[in-house]
Amino acid sequence: FLHVEGERALLQAIQNCYASLFNDRAISYRQHQGFAHRDVALSVGVQEMVRSDLASAGVMFTLDTETGFRDVVLLTAAYGLGENVVQGAVNPDEWLIHKPTLEKGFAPIIGRRLGSKALRLAYGASQGGERRAVHNEPVSVEDQRRFAISDGEALTLARWACLTERHYSQIRGMATPMDLEWAKDGLSGELFLLQARPETVESRRSGAVLRSWHLPSHGEEPIVTGRAIGASVGRGSARVILDPSEIGRFESGELLVTRRTDPDWEPILKKAGGVITDQGGQIGRAHV
Repeated sequence: FLHVEGERALLQAIQNCYASLFNDRAISYRQHQGFAHRDVALSVGVQEMVRSDLASAGVMFTLDTETGFRDVVLLTAAYGLGENVVQGAVNPDEWLIHKPTLEKGFAPIIGRRLGSKALRLAYGASQGGERRAVHNEPVSVEDQRRFAISDGEALTLARWACLTERHYSQIRGMATPMDLEWAKDGLSGELFLLQARPETVESRRSGAVLRSWHLPSHGEEPIVTGRAIGASVGRGSARVILDPSEIGRFESGELLVTRRTDPDWEPILKKAGGVITDQGGQIGRAHV
């Protein structure tokens, strides 16, 4: 919960944190992992906000999330509070930085990609007597065409990521790729690490298996194009669902077509043949 002000709002946010133990995503996760629902506990941290609403924020991984390659830092950045990046609501800028060369004092940016960054999550304001903690606002075309941070800032964050990975690897006695969140304060210009936790997807996969996917072409013109996320090919009938409340209509193996997904869609993603999203929010029933 972001931009919480006042004792009453703080207590309500804490209660909402506790209540999140029993949302659809949490219940589904415990069911799949075999955890007893009443044996879990939750603590709530209260932190001062980094004013990234006036600058930028993002996520870092100390491996390549597409291939599992562990000698790189993958860094993403977008304008505003970082929740948009975490939830996949924006297409962020991206840097790929080589860790061994970085630790030798060089500036090894292997590649970088400019994202659209069409939305900025900023502090909200009172409207009609109701206070909105945060809200999304459009990003100007000029800002979209610029990177959200400099290469120098990306390299600094990557160095911090490497130090964090080394620290946790020493504590655990094993190589521990990390998943980190960061933010830049728009008032002071300082960079901050907000969160660090072990990466739990690519780091658990076997490095001894190589899968190659090929989609044969029959000369058809593509209906839509976009950026692929993942390393496989999917197929199925398209099913347009614009709200998680409609997931009961979804059949196993179908392609989910929606505006965006977040972790609350987890039950449906496990049985989808693929996912097509439009971060611009233009998908509607008339388009498919």
